[in-house]
Amino acid sequence: MAAPAPRLEKPNVVLVHGAFADGSGWEGVYRILKAAGCTVAVVQNPTISLEDDVAATKRVIAAQDGPVVLVAHSYGGVVMTEAGTDPNVAGLVYIAAFAPDAGESVNSLIADPPPGAPVAPLLPPRDGFLILDPERFPAAFAADVDAEHAAFMADSQVPWGVGALDGEVSEPAWRSRPSWWLLATGDLIIPPDAQRLMSKRAGSSVVEIEGNHAIYVSNPTAVAELIQTAVAELRSAG
Repeated sequence: MAAPAPRLEKPNVVLVHGAFADGSGWEGVYRILKAAGCTVAVVQNPTISLEDDVAATKRVIAAQDGPVVLVAHSYGGVVMTEAGTDPNVAGLVYIAAFAPDAGESVNSLIADPPPGAPVAPLLPPRDGFLILDPERFPAAFAADVDAEHAAFMADSQVPWGVGALDGEVSEPAWRSRPSWWLLATGDLIIPPDAQRLMSKRAGSSVVEIEGNHAIYVSNPTAVAELIQTAVAELRSAG
């Protein structure tokens, strides 16, 4: 049974990246939050297994001075959903992310997509790792990112371990933690309708804005604003 959410006394934020990326993608959000007076830490997940990513995230949570708001993008939402029951996590912010229930994994969530739903352009696994087709990456993952930057993101992908896709959540943090959700209406990696179902199930406060999957890169202001809203609401809660 998860411990109850602690009170957020300081504006501490921990950012969790997803698959095919690393923590540097949070730079724009990081700069805005720091300028607003938040203490910000960025997790560097190996993205080889869910277990290892949860451990990496919990190490960063433990290093902070007090309870934190945990923020995650994409597959990072799976990591956050599992790690977020940590007693030092006050709330969760999902950014175009997955939010599994107990026993669910990325593989179970993406199985049998409805007709017409966008499907990530994954190449066949090599040596136990996946990448997105570099030629299709910009349009699918980062359509509203500057073209040169999107090309760099495609060519600097972090391979995603196939084992991470099978990692099942044991106890979803959204059952015991308040949550917020930023949904990019043009997301071609995690379909918006799937995110609506997950966010409703989690009871999240949802903001929908126009944008593609890499909304945290292309529109850091909107992402940072939602995080600041979560921080303010958590700090004002009794």
